[in-house]
Amino acid sequence: MAADDFVVEAIDAIDAGAWNALVAATEGRAVADINPCLSHAFLSALEASGSATPDTGWQPRFLVRRRDGQLDAALPLYEKTHSWGEFVFDWAWADAYQRHGLRYYPKWIAAVPFTPVTGPRLLAATPAARAELLDAALTRAERAGVSSLHLLFPDAGQAGEMEKHLTISPESPGAESDSDLRGPHPRGLLMRRGVQFHWRNPGYAGFADYLAGLRRDKRKKIQQERRRVAEAGIRFRHLRGADIGEADWHHFLACTTRTHQRFNAPLAFNLDFFQRIGATLADNLLLIIAERDGRPIAGAFNLYNRHSLFGRSWGTLEYHPGLHFETCYYQAIEFCIEAGIATFEGGAQGEHKLARGFLPVTTWSAHWLAHPRFSQAVAEFLLRETGGIEQYLDELNERDPFRRAPAGQD
Repeated sequence: MAADDFVVEAIDAIDAGAWNALVAATEGRAVADINPCLSHAFLSALEASGSATPDTGWQPRFLVRRRDGQLDAALPLYEKTHSWGEFVFDWAWADAYQRHGLRYYPKWIAAVPFTPVTGPRLLAATPAARAELLDAALTRAERAGVSSLHLLFPDAGQAGEMEKHLTISPESPGAESDSDLRGPHPRGLLMRRGVQFHWRNPGYAGFADYLAGLRRDKRKKIQQERRRVAEAGIRFRHLRGADIGEADWHHFLACTTRTHQRFNAPLAFNLDFFQRIGATLADNLLLIIAERDGRPIAGAFNLYNRHSLFGRSWGTLEYHPGLHFETCYYQAIEFCIEAGIATFEGGAQGEHKLARGFLPVTTWSAHWLAHPRFSQAVAEFLLRETGGIEQYLDELNERDPFRRAPAGQD
């Protein structure tokens, strides 16, 4: 069958139905159950709202392959002029390049902008097709003269597939033309490990059932935090999709803007982005609003499908002890239990989540650097870093918040 590989510079140049069907085929799920952060609507809203555009340092370079005119494979690829909004930190690598008189930017990343959510990055239904797609990306990156290619937060299965590219033969013939992107690449990928904290739902009957499984000290701490928030007169509303009104989005944006300003962090999403996904992703949105004396004071923005909930951002206009944990975690856990959702990804970092029932999981990223000596230096750094990550995971697992003794004996 005839195949054609090329780059498009806007997600809207790709048919939404074909894109979502490809994500579904990759994930092995129905279209209605795909990861909403990989959906055409989410990526389109990022571009159309101005959140992820060349002006903000995110130039779309989506690599797609059509076979007999049908979308067969795709990679959500961006050319970056900085490292903001990625959550896999390579600032030290960029600094090392600069100190040696080399340019680290532009670089290419395969990721969902501003979103440290795990999932497939190589969108194709079979391992062979995904390997061809990765070869195409590596070949094109080398030809484009970028410093590096980074694939961020792939799921464990695709991370294993990427790891096999450590030994691509340099003796195989390369691609003959710009349209033939399937030739092997002489260098492979460096794998990097990280840690996130995810909450799992084995089928809890309610929040009290979840609390009963925790160690006594963890359980008491959560109960105290929730009590303080309740005693402050704070109540919560869970708004799904179509129930989220214009005033709710304005309130949430005011909250998250103030919180980002407090920590001197750039704001990823704007009002136009929220309005767009409110119209196009209504079935996948959960906005948790905290109110005191009938006035909204805080909010948390989440996306979800039948399998997972993804905590994305939060903000507050007032400080109250425990408000962050209640708004971002406990209310979302209650939602997951009620809806039968199995996994809650609470976002990047956050060792404080461990005491609240979130367990450590390994995350992955894959990296190719064009400069051989820097590639070797980074490989040596990652070897040392991996040892530290393994030790860190061991320490975290020793602090498991769930009790092991029978009920009543902890």
